[in-house]
Amino acid sequence: MQVWVDADACPGVVKEILYRVAERVQMNVTLVANQLLRVPPSKYVRAVQVPHGFDVADNEIVRLCEPGDLVVTGDIPLASDVLAKGGYALNPRGEFYTPDTIKQQLTMRAFMEDLRSSGVDTGGPAAFSQADRQRFANALDGHLRKVRQSR
Repeated sequence: MQVWVDADACPGVVKEILYRVAERVQMNVTLVANQLLRVPPSKYVRAVQVPHGFDVADNEIVRLCEPGDLVVTGDIPLASDVLAKGGYALNPRGEFYTPDTIKQQLTMRAFMEDLRSSGVDTGGPAAFSQADRQRFANALDGHLRKVRQSR
């Protein structure tokens, strides 16, 4: 299993969790971004820089992702594409996207986009909290445990 990270908007604390887990379980983690990223020296962690442009990093992740891979992203359309390829998608707040919920999330995203384009201030997401960090770490550990047990 490979872990792909939509790194442009991924919180630093989530990246730090992934770095530690990569070393602990000897798992490959690749961060994909359109900016240069510094990652710790590790044979399990690497960064891939893609050209600037709309959805360039997302498209590269979808292209490289294989069934069973895990993608860490807050991007709902990217999560939908990953699920369609047979991968798993986990957002930085520790919630897995699922085939059962992704359509509803895409619909809500489109609705909020329509509101914003009509001038309605919809606010933004809540600040990333310690509880979010813990939920992410727990969800990641649970997923890795499940993967190891199925082998």
